[in-house]
Amino acid sequence: MQRLHGHAGVTQIGELTTPALLVEAAAFEHNLSVMAAALPGRRLRPHVKAHKCTSIAKRQAGVGHRAFTCATLREVEQMAAAGLGDDLLLANEVVDARRLAPVISAGARVTVAVDSELTIDAAARAGVREVLIDVNVGLPRCGCAPEDAGRLAEHARSRGLQVRGVMGYEGHAMALVDREKRRRVVEESMDKLRVAHERTGGTIISAGGTGSYDINPLATEIQAGSYVLMDTAYAKLELPFRQALSVLATVVSVSPSYAVADCGLKALGMDHGNPSIEGGQVWFCSDEHITFKAERPVRAGDRIRVLPAHVDPTVAYHEKMHLIAGNNVRETWTVDLRGW
Repeated sequence: MQRLHGHAGVTQIGELTTPALLVEAAAFEHNLSVMAAALPGRRLRPHVKAHKCTSIAKRQAGVGHRAFTCATLREVEQMAAAGLGDDLLLANEVVDARRLAPVISAGARVTVAVDSELTIDAAARAGVREVLIDVNVGLPRCGCAPEDAGRLAEHARSRGLQVRGVMGYEGHAMALVDREKRRRVVEESMDKLRVAHERTGGTIISAGGTGSYDINPLATEIQAGSYVLMDTAYAKLELPFRQALSVLATVVSVSPSYAVADCGLKALGMDHGNPSIEGGQVWFCSDEHITFKAERPVRAGDRIRVLPAHVDPTVAYHEKMHLIAGNNVRETWTVDLRGW
């Protein structure tokens, strides 16, 4: 157990300094077990960018998921340092991969996503041995055109790299509330990835996320991350995962028609919209404040729970998260994968 750095002796939620990240133990355990049953072992490659916490990654490894997806060089470094380097995928392109050299030399297995000669050459110079060809399957972000995947795979092999397969993220499908429409968009995206895989070879087809974990027909491994903590955006999809994460806040000011708590833009990821408050209607967020209309009378000093719309950036704002059961703080985990 990681003890309460900065909160020595704290055993009750009411003793925490707000804003503070809370993780409901029962919901967290439920999410772990449901996903482990749906995608056992190597069928899931959890994306650590969602929780940025090696303590959570160790719990995922404990239910059978030993391969992980990372978004940053720091995540790769820290995961390996924590003994979780069995099979790490850096799923973002980097043009300078030199920081991976000591990680690989120390014994971690690191695969890098590449989508150009430049990123392939950067991987080779850093001593990376394995790559996935990243393919654009409809999300306007990274990834090569499907018809370019074979050429890039040959370039990688010419540089001495093993091409393990392909990767493609159907992120434009993840938030579609209509399940049938989401399924159709996922299928269209995977048709593109299938074409790329036929040209590259390899045993891995890496794709997917929390929104498509059970409707992706092609992927050999799913890169879901948000499922373990959840947020209100994914809650709209009626998935079998429970809201485990919330931000504990303190009401600091009360007016006749609204109240204000100490949880604003610097504590919440807002790119998916306003958070939600149990027992209140959010009006807006400012730097350090959330203004809301309460459904019941509140007083300054009251504690409230704020549910973020997007878990990933919310977690990245915080240094710690607290595993709770009822009003008791069981453990405090350092958010040790923050930064770059």
